[in-house]
Amino acid sequence: MIDKKLIPVAGLKREPFSGNHGGMRYYFCVDESKENFLVFVYPEPWCFEQTPEEEKESRSFPLNEEGMDLAIEWLFQKYEEKKEIWEQAAQNTMHN
Repeated sequence: MIDKKLIPVAGLKREPFSGNHGGMRYYFCVDESKENFLVFVYPEPWCFEQTPEEEKESRSFPLNEEGMDLAIEWLFQKYEEKKEIWEQAAQNTMHN
């Protein structure tokens, strides 16, 4: 799914990070305190800004390596919990 090495903790302080896996999109960003970061999951096909808030789920983690490990684990859990939803979203994604 996602490789922790692709998201350096220090990099989140500069800019958000987003990606997708099998119909599940994810978005990482630092919160206002700059001590934690938020991870959102939501279905394809829209970008974070265009996805309705009620379709997003989020969780906060400490802005350190341990927090990143917990965030990656949470992403795997969310994918498995809602696998049918993500797979359906992937099927409905617009293709060029």
